[in-house]
Amino acid sequence: MERFTAWLGRAGVYLRTLIKWTILGLVIGAFCGVIGSAFHIGVHHATELRAEHPWLLWCLPLAGLGIVGFYKLTKVEGKGTNSIIDQVHLGKGLPFFLLPAIFLGTILTHLCGGSAGREGAALQMGGTIGFHTGRLLRLDDRDLRVATLAGMAAFFSALFGTPLAATVFAMMVISIGIMYDVAFIPCLTAALTAYGVSLTMGVEPTRFTVAMPELEGWMLVRVAVLAALCAVVSTVFCNVIHIVEHQMDHRIKNSWARAVIGGVAVIALTYLCGTTDYNGAGMEVVTAAVEGGVARPEAFLLKMLFTAVTLAAGYKGGEVVPSFFVGATFGCVAGPFLGIPAGFAAALGLVAVFCGATNCPLASIILAVELFGDGGMLYFALACGLSYMLSGYNGLYSSQTILYSKLKAQYINVHTNAHHEGFPHAQPPVRGSVKD
Repeated sequence: MERFTAWLGRAGVYLRTLIKWTILGLVIGAFCGVIGSAFHIGVHHATELRAEHPWLLWCLPLAGLGIVGFYKLTKVEGKGTNSIIDQVHLGKGLPFFLLPAIFLGTILTHLCGGSAGREGAALQMGGTIGFHTGRLLRLDDRDLRVATLAGMAAFFSALFGTPLAATVFAMMVISIGIMYDVAFIPCLTAALTAYGVSLTMGVEPTRFTVAMPELEGWMLVRVAVLAALCAVVSTVFCNVIHIVEHQMDHRIKNSWARAVIGGVAVIALTYLCGTTDYNGAGMEVVTAAVEGGVARPEAFLLKMLFTAVTLAAGYKGGEVVPSFFVGATFGCVAGPFLGIPAGFAAALGLVAVFCGATNCPLASIILAVELFGDGGMLYFALACGLSYMLSGYNGLYSSQTILYSKLKAQYINVHTNAHHEGFPHAQPPVRGSVKD
């Protein structure tokens, strides 16, 4: 009888936990689904409006001033995706006004032609919604971190229509080498809920049609070579982003001046290039590369430059969609030289560069399946594995930690971008990490 009572007690704990996380996932997913869909629609209309009225590009410096002013007014200046990662690592908390600030800032950036994506905003808004929903429900510190992850997964899912990739990405992007398994049910529940809400609100999931070659040895070798090249491209992309940001912060101390100078630089680059392909997210260029096998040879380099200047100047958005652009256009151009069909090479490049830039191989493989179908899954797995290993300890998010070496079975716990050469040496654990 005592054993049965003890068993009932344990079963009750698991059942209460399941109910708690299911309800929380549904609530967070619903909020993120509605706000994420509204955000997606807003960015879409902003992009259409800019296409109809090209003169809006000249308003970019003014938009930059508005973004800086709103961030100062709401006291969230300096907050970004790294702040979301720090909340999960260290429990630092997130200001509520980060939500409207990144929402407005990203739409203004897209409206006036800044080169940025959407997922940085997705992670920031989703994480903020998850965190504050958890606070309203009086969750403790550890559960607040899980709620933050659930919000990240939900918002990512609402924007891209990839609930499983969003779930795994949120669980893995924080600390490379481990997966926050406790967050699986809340993240998946939130991601599926947000995905359902986004479909109801008319947001079409991101999907591409591309022909996949049959699995054969020589194609695997070619894909491996392309993956190695994509690892180099992802490393260059991350370093360009960080170097330009550092130089602008160092040389132009005033954030108002940075926004104006950066905006003018983007305008000048646009007219020098003679095309608006590199303004905004550029998903139409990605689609042309993947489905049409068409891309300019210089496109991936110019997108790096446009994105680096835009984000370093203080405009808002994210780096992941630009990484899609860089990878797809590079793969489309490089693939045929290796005997890989251009469209398929563009799909490989998109996923491989994303993987190298975010250090999330499993999430990248799942993303490939949700975007392109499962026909080329083994090719995508090979490309992601090689890009992850060969891209070193670089990454888009400097608060991200890499817990285990990419070179040997060794616990290292270093911040991304903090260690680039040689064999890493063990570092003291980050406070609040999995070792605590």
